Amino acid sequence: MLPFEEALRRILALARQTDVEIVPIETARGRVLADESITAPVDVPPFTNSSMDGFAVRSADTPGELTLAGEVSAGSEATVALAAGTTQRIMTGAPLPPGADAVAPLEVVVEADDAVHVPATERGAYVRQAGSDTRAGSRIALGGRVSPAGIAVLASLGVSEVRVRRRPVVAVISTGDELVAPGTPLAPGQIYDANTPALAASIEEAGGEPLVLARLPDRMDAIEAALVDGAARADLVVTSGGVSVGRHDHVREVLERRGSLEFWRIAVQPGKPLAVGSLDGTTVVGLPGNPVSALVTFELFVRPLIRASLCLPGRGRLQVHARPDAEMVKDRDRRAFLRVKIRREAGEFRAGSAGGQGSAQLRPLAAASGLLIVPEGEAAADPDRIYETIVTGELT
Repeated sequence: MLPFEEALRRILALARQTDVEIVPIETARGRVLADESITAPVDVPPFTNSSMDGFAVRSADTPGELTLAGEVSAGSEATVALAAGTTQRIMTGAPLPPGADAVAPLEVVVEADDAVHVPATERGAYVRQAGSDTRAGSRIALGGRVSPAGIAVLASLGVSEVRVRRRPVVAVISTGDELVAPGTPLAPGQIYDANTPALAASIEEAGGEPLVLARLPDRMDAIEAALVDGAARADLVVTSGGVSVGRHDHVREVLERRGSLEFWRIAVQPGKPLAVGSLDGTTVVGLPGNPVSALVTFELFVRPLIRASLCLPGRGRLQVHARPDAEMVKDRDRRAFLRVKIRREAGEFRAGSAGGQGSAQLRPLAAASGLLIVPEGEAAADPDRIYETIVTGELT
């Protein structure tokens, strides 16, 4: 069995960066910028303006009673200079009139006809200077996947479209005579296919574009045809099932005969039967058929592979050190990724079992917020030790 680090290294070596496309910023959320930074074309804000509804003043005239001499609203141009001893009503976001150097908020002044009593106001009070957020010509690195706040930054600069990495297309193929689509009545011996929709969702979350192909019976010809089709249409093919040692496990056999097999079987729990190879130049990752094994090995290997094709490092998950609440038994010979609920308690992270650790028990995986990593050579998670833990959900 291949050690975890070696398996991950060999999988990441197969990553191929996707090309670049241009998209409107309205559709850029979650996309990966192709450029490390952009040059700001304008100042933000583009002019000095008021951060409050109030009165534009010359600070040297305060405190005192000033004559109201006009109004400046947002979206207008401040063309009338502020003379000594006068003030102008000003709205939030409106440009500061020439001569003014501060704003007195409405809440602190007293109005009487055309006179306004203004308390002492410091120079620069409630004033946003031009370029105080971003200077024209400066380089801006948004980094990683574009967030809603990043879109706001781009929009504030007048940027309407950006260069991003194309989402890698990932074909999803689930195999098994027993699988039927959710919503279909079950016949004897059949189960619902949980892997296809779950893997498609995982691909999308990781930054890829899922291409769901038909679920397949355990027939060599059907599996070979689907792998060839997926390899021609996608950047990566992910299968579930058919990679173990059973008489009807054909994915690995097709890779060995029709393409190439990079490696098979890894020292990981859950998920020992993992097959990685290529077909017609396209990488194929054969995940185990058990739903928990499929999703955990996707998290450990396919998610970093998708991110690498987008030029993103790692798996994009927070990693903490957590202490298990109780002993959790594992296979001594394999590195275990135990499904746990993580919480902060008494200054440290604690990890409680999310439930049964069987490779077909989906509800504990859904309830978990992390994977507690217990290394090879240990028969159980030890509550007297602290372990690296991958955070996959919200902490409790």
